[in-house]
Amino acid sequence: MAVWIQAQQLQGDALHQMQSLYGQHFPIEVRHYLSQWIEGQLWDAIDLENPQEEFKAKRLLDSLIQELQNKAEHQVGEDGFLLKIKLGHYASQMCSNLSSSSPVGGMMDSMSQKYQQINQAFEELRLLTQDTENDLRKLQHNQEYFIIQYQESLRIQAQLTSLATLPPADRQLREPALLSKRATVEAWLTREANTLQKYRLDLAEKHQKTLQLLRKQQTIILDDELIQWKRRQQLAGNGGPPEGGLDILQSWCEKLAETIWQNRQQIRRAEHLRQQLPIPGPIEELLNELNSTITDIISALVTSTFIIEKQPPQVLKTQTKFAATVRLLVGGKLNVHMNPPQVKATIISEQQAKALLKNENTRNDSSGEILNNNCVMEYHQTTGTLSAHFRNMSLKRIKRSDRRGAESVTEEKFTILFESQFSVGSNELVFQVKTLSLPVVVIVHGSQDNNATATVLWDNAFAEPGRVPFLVPDKVLWPQLCDAINMKYKAEVQSNRGLSEENLVFLAQKAFSSSSNNPDDYRSMTMTWSQFNRESLPGRNFTFWQWFDGVMELTKKHLKPHWNDGAILGFVNKQQAQDMLMSKPNGTFLLRFSDSEIGGITIAWVAENPNKAGERMVWNLMPYTTKDFSIRSLADRISDLNHLLFLYPDRPKDEVFSKYYTPPLCKFLSWFYVCVCVCVCVCRFATVNPDPASGNPTYMDQGASPAPVNHPHAYGIYPPMSDSMLDTDGDFDLDDTMDVARHVEELLRRPVESQWGGQQS
Repeated sequence: MAVWIQAQQLQGDALHQMQSLYGQHFPIEVRHYLSQWIEGQLWDAIDLENPQEEFKAKRLLDSLIQELQNKAEHQVGEDGFLLKIKLGHYASQMCSNLSSSSPVGGMMDSMSQKYQQINQAFEELRLLTQDTENDLRKLQHNQEYFIIQYQESLRIQAQLTSLATLPPADRQLREPALLSKRATVEAWLTREANTLQKYRLDLAEKHQKTLQLLRKQQTIILDDELIQWKRRQQLAGNGGPPEGGLDILQSWCEKLAETIWQNRQQIRRAEHLRQQLPIPGPIEELLNELNSTITDIISALVTSTFIIEKQPPQVLKTQTKFAATVRLLVGGKLNVHMNPPQVKATIISEQQAKALLKNENTRNDSSGEILNNNCVMEYHQTTGTLSAHFRNMSLKRIKRSDRRGAESVTEEKFTILFESQFSVGSNELVFQVKTLSLPVVVIVHGSQDNNATATVLWDNAFAEPGRVPFLVPDKVLWPQLCDAINMKYKAEVQSNRGLSEENLVFLAQKAFSSSSNNPDDYRSMTMTWSQFNRESLPGRNFTFWQWFDGVMELTKKHLKPHWNDGAILGFVNKQQAQDMLMSKPNGTFLLRFSDSEIGGITIAWVAENPNKAGERMVWNLMPYTTKDFSIRSLADRISDLNHLLFLYPDRPKDEVFSKYYTPPLCKFLSWFYVCVCVCVCVCRFATVNPDPASGNPTYMDQGASPAPVNHPHAYGIYPPMSDSMLDTDGDFDLDDTMDVARHVEELLRRPVESQWGGQQS
């Protein structure tokens, strides 16, 4: 709101320039009345060029329209009447504009229609509640008048009784009038009693109709909207779009709570009127039924809106601090904060969670000890939220259950149970609320992280709403798994470039040991959990997931810019790389992830076979890993290797990588020392070919680059190397090549005069 306050201070041309930004597409009144909300949203977090963020944009824009509709609804008074119409018109207009112009317009229109239906239902509930309130007041007024007339009847009867003490003449004179009056009053009372009974039955029927609509509305909000929010929250754990805020859901739940409470109070007042004036009939049973129904409705609302706003980490390491936030969406409306409840967190096993949902006695068992596991809920006046922030929890110890079959510790699921107790309405209703976190996997060492992440990924991706904790299918269709790992990959690498169809075919070939390049061949295939992360890939000592996770980690830490640039093909096997490169000029290279090593990337390039004239072949460097890139970056390594000329298919390497080269730090530091620089080289490409003109060996990596950049001077100081650097597949051993780099470094450390005696001047 601070920005808008500053904008209101503008004058002259600046003011006119600011006004020109607004128009029919976004009226300035919307900016004014929603200024605080607008400035509280993360508009810049949405990448307008990324189609994957359409859903996030849709939710944010729809929230804007919902806020505008809410603002319109709360306008009262003479001035508020016109503003209500105006803001409502703007909301409808924005819905229409988005539907016609936005690529997500159709989804926006559908979402807005759903929100509009919910708001219309609330308006209908408001009118019904107001109607029953008016009927209840009318009933109360008629009943009070009935009681007055009943008292009049008793007074007449007392007068008739007192006539017995009068002389017969006086009694005969006054008795007929009293008898006539009593008959008239009793006839009226009989008619009015029937009328009151009808009023009571009519009121009960109207309450039944209201409660039916309340149940329907509550089902839509709790079983549809809130469950969808929880599902989005779970998918966000796999890298899906953020689940979105809870403000709209809370506003709906608060409207439900307010309407339910009003109707509950009305039913209680109707019961009080019945007790005040009992009239035989079915009303007593109807009121008991209504009271039971309304209590069930409010109980379901309160227990369902006790939710986890911020989930604890799903891979939970012992002796490590973690946080979580729980929230009661109806806490402010029901005044729960007047006596702030305390929330307790406990870790329980999958079996204990099942027993808890079956209401079986778990004897307050837990599966571990959490430090700092109690927190008082706090009410935030500005936002109207009631929440408990656990900021410094730590799992001190864990008690594991007996494992089943081949299940490992990283497949065992736990959950954090949050529970509390509080009263509503001056202790009229006492609620015990509980909620379970998403499943967590407990580890004691960082080496278990990747396997634990696999368990969490599978659970988040394939869990079904309302499941028994924490059952997931043992096998899923390959396209379903592709969606899950693509979502995870983009989130981990923080890239808009996801896995292409060709990448997914490569992964399918790896997962199913297949050679088919047709994506359709894999659409109906299923992958089991065992294939995913229990059984090793053929001929390897790691699973499919462990290999894929290694690729993600390497890309995230060291290769993200190159992946985003499209410089890394990555998901290509050795044979495919050879087929692709053999049709290209010598010096063409590509980058692919290693098949044989977790978290490795190799450079494959095509060049002449020095052992056989006229024959070309594809060479593969031993894979680089995180350890290697911590010494020298990928771009610098490619720069060092001068025999690499073109990135596949035909891009000069410096055009692609030069912006990532590390500039030279220095030349000579003094007369006695030179700057140390570590470089990568392949000292003996295959065999040393003597140069008859110079008598010195020639190396493939001494060729010129098509667009060279400045490199440190290369001195002829390399010692003779044997062919042991090459493996049987033509791969280079990185350790051997780095020995050369270290030798260069050692030579450069020597004083200048001892190494290049006469070069100083």
